[in-house]
Amino acid sequence: MSGLAESTEQVMFLDPAIRNWVLFPITVIMVLVGVFRHQLTILMTGEPPKPDIRDIRQAKALIRGQILAQSNSYIPLSSFTERKKFLCSAFEEGEYLKNKNAKDQSPVNLMADPKNMEVMMDGMKKQMMGIVPQTLIMGWIQFFFSGFILIKLPFPLGLRFKQMLQSGIMTPNMDVKWVSSLSWYFINLFGLRGVFSLILGGENSADGIRDMTAMGSMGAMGQQSGQPQDYNKLFMAMKDNLSIVYHEWDLANIEQRVFVKYGKQSRVFTSAAK
Repeated sequence: MSGLAESTEQVMFLDPAIRNWVLFPITVIMVLVGVFRHQLTILMTGEPPKPDIRDIRQAKALIRGQILAQSNSYIPLSSFTERKKFLCSAFEEGEYLKNKNAKDQSPVNLMADPKNMEVMMDGMKKQMMGIVPQTLIMGWIQFFFSGFILIKLPFPLGLRFKQMLQSGIMTPNMDVKWVSSLSWYFINLFGLRGVFSLILGGENSADGIRDMTAMGSMGAMGQQSGQPQDYNKLFMAMKDNLSIVYHEWDLANIEQRVFVKYGKQSRVFTSAAK
């Protein structure tokens, strides 16, 4: 059986020039392009605009209502009732709205706000700075190194990895451990994230995974642009949710429950007051 296994194993010899002039250059170029793209993105976008304190206030008020509805069992009934009464009254009167006097009007289109337009343009610049270099590198690899075998992995893999590791090679009988040039590009695209984090820091613009996400979200961003959130309707919906929340305090009759747990009492007697 051992002789049969050795006879069926594929033996291929790669030219060392492939390692020196294809494998290493692809990795080095992708690292250099990532560093250059990060620096160029910083120069093009500049410092992000400071958010308006009124926008933060109304967003945090909505989160406060959600936390109260989800974590109401951590406080007594009296405390929950007072908080619910205060928030429902504030939501109904529009205390947390950015423009309290215009709460009955339709929200302003985001495309008409210069600040939002600037933020959207910065986002488009970052996406283009990520998509264009990766597209050029992939085209360069497909044009010059199409069909190249670059490296053999030192561990066995299943057939499900064949399409991922041997992209661009139409050889059905080749061992899965051999990696093509195009697959090596994708491995570097997703595998260099730790290298970029070490060189440029955690929040960098050279992340390949973020680039792939941006490619898929460009169409969705175009459809959602210009559709602002109506916080008045969101506050009214949160007010209705708070009004129907059933409260049950987790520490109700806690003394009796402790006695029952340690055998000092037979059962829990529910108290009327909470």
